Amino acid sequence: MIAAYTVPPIYAAFVWWFSTGAVLLLVGRSGRFGLSRAFLALGLLAGALGGLALTAGDTSVGGAYTAFTCTILLWGAQEIAFLAGWLTGPRPEPCPAHAAGRVRLGLALQAILYHEFALLSCGAAIAALTWTGANQVGLWTFAALWVLRQSAKINLFLGVPVTNDELMPDAVRFLKTFFTHGPVSGFFPLSVTLATAALVIMIQRIVEVAVSPFDIVGLTLVSTLFALGVVEHWFMLLPLPAMTLWGWGMRSGFPPEDTTMEQERDTKATAAPPNLVVLADVRSDAAPPKLSQGASARQRLEDQFRQNYREQQAREGLTAAHTICPEPAATIKGRTS
Repeated sequence: MIAAYTVPPIYAAFVWWFSTGAVLLLVGRSGRFGLSRAFLALGLLAGALGGLALTAGDTSVGGAYTAFTCTILLWGAQEIAFLAGWLTGPRPEPCPAHAAGRVRLGLALQAILYHEFALLSCGAAIAALTWTGANQVGLWTFAALWVLRQSAKINLFLGVPVTNDELMPDAVRFLKTFFTHGPVSGFFPLSVTLATAALVIMIQRIVEVAVSPFDIVGLTLVSTLFALGVVEHWFMLLPLPAMTLWGWGMRSGFPPEDTTMEQERDTKATAAPPNLVVLADVRSDAAPPKLSQGASARQRLEDQFRQNYREQQAREGLTAAHTICPEPAATIKGRTS
């Protein structure tokens, strides 16, 4: 009986943490494996709906875990479609700088309208599959996720000190322009208070009303997920390390193809330090032959090594010159021994 109270919170917390990082990992490199992600999302959607249909009348402990897991998989499928940029809205563009008030609200809704319809469709499908069944864990899980997600979106739109927008993939990074960095609005304390009150009611039902293992496990799973959603709200107010939790899902932390890293490296290599002369590469006038992918990578490494070697030699020469005699570089090179 003790396992009915202790195992569900651990399981729900792990699923919440792992599923979020897995989705970020899958959509972290836009333009790569797009077809594989599409098949995976469709597979998760079909499998989750099938599992919910099969467990609609199952009131065992395993039925509660299965319904909860299937709902998380269903949510993950639509999150993949959203974060990959496939299902956003009729206007997937940044918010204009001059937009404010109702205009900004209308543009924000247009940016995610299709996603909102997809969420409602998923909720309707779960309700249709489980409405007459005794196992309502899947429906309550989806309701908890939907309510907390809507609350988080509203708070991000109205204003919070910490948005954690570094977790957003490039395909939906335009949504950052609809976030407001600043003091919390009046909606934040209201939403957190109502969510906390709902959590207290669920915990009270676990203690006072739930008697069967199925009821205890089901309510504990949903209440744990709800509590984690409340914690996510506090992430918007406190400088908590969200990247520490899901940094593993962001891969290398660079945009697709790692172009930013390569551009910064090339900029540092070509910028000449003060008082140094950088030797120009001696290249043939004839066009170089086309190289294979492996040869091109090897050639880039060799060019970078030569550039770093020249810079190191130039720095060592300048340091030695200043140590011998603090004269200008031209005087040192021009005098005779």
